[in-house]
Amino acid sequence: MPERSDFLRDIVAADLATGKHETVVTRFPPEPNGYLHIGHAKSICLNFGIAQEFGGRCHLRFDDTNPVKEEQEYIDSIEEDVRWLGFDWGEHLYYASDYFEQLYEWAVHLIKAGKAYVDDLSADEIREHRGTLTEPGTESPWRNRTPEENLDLFERMRAGEFPDGSRVLRARIDMSAGNINFRDPVMYRILHSTHPRTADAWCIYPSYDFAHGQSDAIEGITHSICTLEFQDHRPLYDWFIENLPVPSTPRQYEFARLNLTHTVLSKRVLLKLVNEGHVRGWDDPRMPTLSGLRRRGFPAEGIRDLAAMVGVARADSVVEIEMLEHAVRDVLNRTALRRFGVIDPLKVVIENYPEDQVEHLEVPNNPEDESAGTRTVPFSRELWIERDDFMEEPPAKFFRLAPGREVRLRSAYFITCDRVVKDAAGTVVELRCTYDPATRGGSSPDGRKVKATLHWLSAEHAAPATVRLYDHLFTSPHPGSGGRDLFEDLDPDSETVCASAFVEPSLAEPVVGQTVQFERLGYFCADPDSAPGAPVFNRTVTLKDTWAKLQAAGRQGAP
Repeated sequence: MPERSDFLRDIVAADLATGKHETVVTRFPPEPNGYLHIGHAKSICLNFGIAQEFGGRCHLRFDDTNPVKEEQEYIDSIEEDVRWLGFDWGEHLYYASDYFEQLYEWAVHLIKAGKAYVDDLSADEIREHRGTLTEPGTESPWRNRTPEENLDLFERMRAGEFPDGSRVLRARIDMSAGNINFRDPVMYRILHSTHPRTADAWCIYPSYDFAHGQSDAIEGITHSICTLEFQDHRPLYDWFIENLPVPSTPRQYEFARLNLTHTVLSKRVLLKLVNEGHVRGWDDPRMPTLSGLRRRGFPAEGIRDLAAMVGVARADSVVEIEMLEHAVRDVLNRTALRRFGVIDPLKVVIENYPEDQVEHLEVPNNPEDESAGTRTVPFSRELWIERDDFMEEPPAKFFRLAPGREVRLRSAYFITCDRVVKDAAGTVVELRCTYDPATRGGSSPDGRKVKATLHWLSAEHAAPATVRLYDHLFTSPHPGSGGRDLFEDLDPDSETVCASAFVEPSLAEPVVGQTVQFERLGYFCADPDSAPGAPVFNRTVTLKDTWAKLQAAGRQGAP
């Protein structure tokens, strides 16, 4: 039994306890018309998670009923994403196209029973006849064709006699129903398009509403879990199940989808972002796709943790993106190795350090995990530090390096800034400093304190790198709100490329996909664009945890 509880798990537990089902069988049924995004992750975690927790199984089934929009590339990416999240469907990989022949036979069954008919109305005409939420629909003039005539036309549709859009097969239910989905929904449409799996064997394809429930029934799905937008479709789901000789009777349940601030999870919008060049592809680190988040360095554990934190609800809501970043930081803080990196370098010359001397100083790999051990980092007379760590005329609360001030170099020495070197334009280009040899390792034998500790790199040994800094793709927490075109909210500065960065020698040829912490700067992931001697790092998240601080402030202010 699962440790957590929510209304869906309570339903599953009750069904097993009463003997309604012996084994729980769920499914994750994506349409392969794009890459999966963070919203899908919640559904994946829920469907696979419930099956695991109750000792059942979860199927991966592709809802491949629209060959116009579907590609093998999407199928491959979906399988990769589900596995990356930590789930496995085993032998239970299915496609709606596996059931095309059976679905066709069931459509014939409904035609013979007088519960389906071939309609000659165009898509626009069907829309006009459908009515509104306050007005009933109008029956098609073709609604009362005989079963024999409908069967003949449907067989000819399958044979390819008619052009796209000329005819559809509709369920004959109730054009005055309060639920618009009951107003003679389309079951089949004509599409002369090559299918990724069935090639040109079919030119008619079932609608989602017709294929989905019946696919569940064929596979013996016990709990068909989907998001709230399908709630109004549930009566139609049940109608097909009740009016067809299906081998099992699954039940549909709905939960609230995951929505994040500063994020758009519409496949149509994501495809537009890719096609119009606003991003570099589906796996751009700014994209909310699982491949984009993976490339940015988000750990799968962090995404699973977010799904658990959000929980399962019956009403839609919007979650702050900072909550996702908090979950990611929590994982990376425990698991990511620490390394030195300098994004905007400023040269430091230690004038009293021997010119030809190089020391290899011992530095912890992760202060949060002693078992991670230590590493050695070269130290020499000329160093790089972060430009932001120096101010020539510092304000009162600036404790880092300034003229005449002493600071600590992490795991190295105390240094004092003695002189500032500028170029002809007045820009600081170099700092001349002295060090205290007695402070090796970063502590003073006389007990004197310093207020700042800086990271650093030996200029001679540092590896040049490109670092990409990312911000939210959309500036508004709710893109497109207030009637705006959501593309007006795109942040033109969502990516900043720093081409003159440096990293530790050990990162000159990093492991692509590995996320490390650049001390004091944030978490960074080695990008696939990296080449030998020319690493590229994407900033995953900064170190500042806004969400955690807000939560702590809320708890302190609670009565």
